[in-house]
Amino acid sequence: MSEIATLYDKDFVLWSEQQAEALRAAARGASNHPIDWENVAEEIDSLARSEKRELGSQIKRIIHHLLKLEHSTARNPRRGWENSIFDARDEIDDLLDRSPSLRQEISAEIARQAPRAARLAFRDLGKRAEVEPAIAGRINATTFTEDQILGDWFPPEPPRAAE
Repeated sequence: MSEIATLYDKDFVLWSEQQAEALRAAARGASNHPIDWENVAEEIDSLARSEKRELGSQIKRIIHHLLKLEHSTARNPRRGWENSIFDARDEIDDLLDRSPSLRQEISAEIARQAPRAARLAFRDLGKRAEVEPAIAGRINATTFTEDQILGDWFPPEPPRAAE
């Protein structure tokens, strides 16, 4: 194992700084710097995977809270769920500004995250004693469009219920 690869395992920050400098030097034409190409490539791939995971996580959070807003009759927690959606939408906007190519991942992430978000919503509503068989079926059958998830849409307020 080379000294560079060993440094990668021992001190990732120092390895990163050295590799970044070596890449800059190579770009300036000083190509005799040792570059740990395989690990550099892996870390760059990892950064892309991290951004995709973040997109999926925010989409799941939005769907989770939209489901609770749509299927819960509770009044008190609604503002918190709405604020969480606003925050997640803002995070997605930041992600898409930094990485516009992630837009092509949105539909697939919605499909991937919807069942996960439904399980979370079902669990949360169950803790509030708001889950009946009919509601469970509706939660699992609810779908949202990309515009509903990323836009300004919210489900209508439910009829009043006791807290």
